[in-house]
This record gives sequence, structure tokens and C-alpha cells, in this order.
Amino acid sequence: MKFLRRLVTTLTVIMVGGVLVVIALLVIRLSDGKGDTAASLPLPDQIALPEGAVARAVTFGPDWIAVVTTDNRILILNSSDGRIRQSLQID
Repeated sequence: MKFLRRLVTTLTVIMVGGVLVVIALLVIRLSDGKGDTAASLPLPDQIALPEGAVARAVTFGPDWIAVVTTDNRILILNSSDGRIRQSLQID
């Protein structure tokens, strides 16, 4: 019985320590400042979409911005000046 009691106590201490380590890693990972990528991306001052186009989703590439519109188009824009580089119609 003494062995079983020590085993349970040891496992409890290890599990509590593991939970504390996981919480500490989450806090460190989420507060490192790298999560705010929108502030670090080079964006143009203005992005002008064509007449009637409404953005549904936006994706950032190395030197382009993709905008998915509600009228089933994908617009590829230059990230430096916001001009349309390519337009794709989705069937």
C-alpha cells in the first residue's frame, strides 16, 4: 500500500507540473508579440476595388494581396501600391 500511495502522489505531482509547464508555454507563446502580423505587413495606404466589388476574404502573399469578392472573383493586388495585378473569375 505504501508503494501505491507513493506512486499516486508522484504521478499527481508530475501531472500538476506538466499542466503548469503547458500553461507557461502558452502564455509565453501568445505574448511574444509575433502574433500581431497585421502591424508588421507592408500595406498600401488605400486599396481600390472595382465598382460593385465587395471583399469577402483577404490573403497576404510576399508581394501581393489576394481579395476574394462576393461576386466570385479573386483579385490579385500589388502590395506596394494596391493596383490590380490579376483578376480571376471563379466558375
